[in-house]
Amino acid sequence: MTALAQEGTFSSASSPDVTAPAGRQADHTACRAVNDVLSRVGDKWSMRVVMNLDGGSLRFNELRRAIDGISQRMLTRTLRGLERDGLVNRTVTPSIPPRVDYALTALGQSLREPVQALGDWAMANRAAVEDARTTFDAGCDE
Repeated sequence: MTALAQEGTFSSASSPDVTAPAGRQADHTACRAVNDVLSRVGDKWSMRVVMNLDGGSLRFNELRRAIDGISQRMLTRTLRGLERDGLVNRTVTPSIPPRVDYALTALGQSLREPVQALGDWAMANRAAVEDARTTFDAGCDE
């Protein structure tokens, strides 16, 4: 038995009955790639790391102090993910103790402008979003 797609939802890429809208070719590989990149740059910690590295390289503890609420483990995971994706460079300077600095790569630098624009939009529209949530939540109580 095949389940029907619920109205207002999208079928998954693995669904055998997926058809593209008229005039558009479905490219599931490209969609997955875009989703993968957006999940990295769209999470709150990655955006905050990128914006904090905007002014130049920082050491791990400098970043941790600059990003309120992030745990050491989450900062480590976020930095590793950003480094893996080519957005952040990790430089180890041999000393006692070793010095580790993080800086944006050229690719990471290119992300600053869209991240800043999204942050600006969020700040400018936070009251409208809160109002919409309040209105929506009030309608759900009925």
